Amino acid sequence: MKTAEQLILTAKSRIQEVSVHDLFDAMKNHKTILIDVREPEEFQASAIDRAVNYPRGVLEMRIHQHPLASHHCDTVQALEYLKDQPIYLICGTGGRSALATDALQNMGFTQVKSVQGGYQAWLEQAYPVEE
Repeated sequence: MKTAEQLILTAKSRIQEVSVHDLFDAMKNHKTILIDVREPEEFQASAIDRAVNYPRGVLEMRIHQHPLASHHCDTVQALEYLKDQPIYLICGTGGRSALATDALQNMGFTQVKSVQGGYQAWLEQAYPVEE
């Protein structure tokens, strides 16, 4: 039996985490992919500009629909296009994004990163958000 915290620690041992500072710098590139894995009501309250909301529970089933992959005809082509793109995942505090990053790595994504501290850390640094 494992607790949620133990699952998150195990996931964090297998993934790359980046700081909100790293994400802020990456967002200067307009091709940066940021996926917010919070629940829709959290995302609708406020979010980071250009973030796409795919809640953790449906991420694996929807990632191929990302706008940057929309020019591909089918799911496999879209996944192939996205798999080597730098993708940043963010949640409220970093736990859900760590689990989601681990899941995407298991799908074959090679450049996926979890934002340590999540949206809360982003807010604490007073980085811009959209209300």
